Amino acid sequence: MSIDTSTFGPRLETERLILRPPVEADFEPLAAAMQDEENTRYIGGVQNPPQAWRGLMAIIGHWAVRGYGFFSVLEKDTGQWVGRVGPWNPHGWVQPEVGWTIARAHWGKGYASEAASASIDWAFDHLGWDSVIHLIDEKNTGSIGVAKKLGSYHTGQQAEVAGFGMIVDVWGQTRDEWRGRRG
Repeated sequence: MSIDTSTFGPRLETERLILRPPVEADFEPLAAAMQDEENTRYIGGVQNPPQAWRGLMAIIGHWAVRGYGFFSVLEKDTGQWVGRVGPWNPHGWVQPEVGWTIARAHWGKGYASEAASASIDWAFDHLGWDSVIHLIDEKNTGSIGVAKKLGSYHTGQQAEVAGFGMIVDVWGQTRDEWRGRRG
């Protein structure tokens, strides 16, 4: 992974992906992803374009206030926006998490785990986190699979997703566990 911080915030690169802070041009593909019922089933449901706009602005604001947030994830080969992945800790969250939302057209390509892995490295190395969580609905087998691939495990806890009224399972791991596996 290489890191370029010459733009607004860091730019992370993996083998197939570029992760960068979101920009206004990400709105159209994000809005399309957030209008897909299957894509949003476990993250609060479908959002109309004004709601997706407010969500994008919240992510950009999170970057401005906290210095980190969801990255926009782009395919290196095409430049196409494929999702949002990264560190996130809005008001009321149980603790900082690395979360992911990949547009359904890109499911099954391993993009969520590839981008989340780079994001976890960055959160531990640059943000100084001691642990990371993922808030996952118990029925969301796709995200559970991503969490397991990352080496995270069900902590035995549940938490409310602040502002959404959803109770979800808390998955996670410590920095030492992450680094022990990454070796």
